[in-house]
Amino acid sequence: MNPGNQKASFAFLAASWLALAVGILAYLIGLWNASMQLNEKGYYFVVLMYGLFAAVSVQKSVRDKTEGIPVTGIYLGMSWFSVILAILLLSVGLKNAALALSEKGFFGMSFVLSLFAVIAVQKNTRDTATEALREV
Repeated sequence: MNPGNQKASFAFLAASWLALAVGILAYLIGLWNASMQLNEKGYYFVVLMYGLFAAVSVQKSVRDKTEGIPVTGIYLGMSWFSVILAILLLSVGLKNAALALSEKGFFGMSFVLSLFAVIAVQKNTRDTATEALREV
């Protein structure tokens, strides 16, 4: 059996969704409680959403390419650039923010957890959809 075609266990599916929920909720709760202006909170929220979308785009593009589905180089490159840019935007924002070092670390860790988890959730979602198509 090809390991790439194995069905993900319920535990892995649940852990992926839980990690995504914990990462996003922790980030948003931290943002809600942060003592910063609303425009700053908006900036950090948009960076999170942009990073999540970019990470899903990278995962989808890499998987499509691996499976022989055509992916343009410009889209794959823009996806990678977007992930790097989201991380850079968060890093620069946190470096210049008037937050305690522990708060900065909290935002950074919940951001990275969210990016990792959204990739796992996207992979699981695609695997589940692919498995459902095979059964039809």
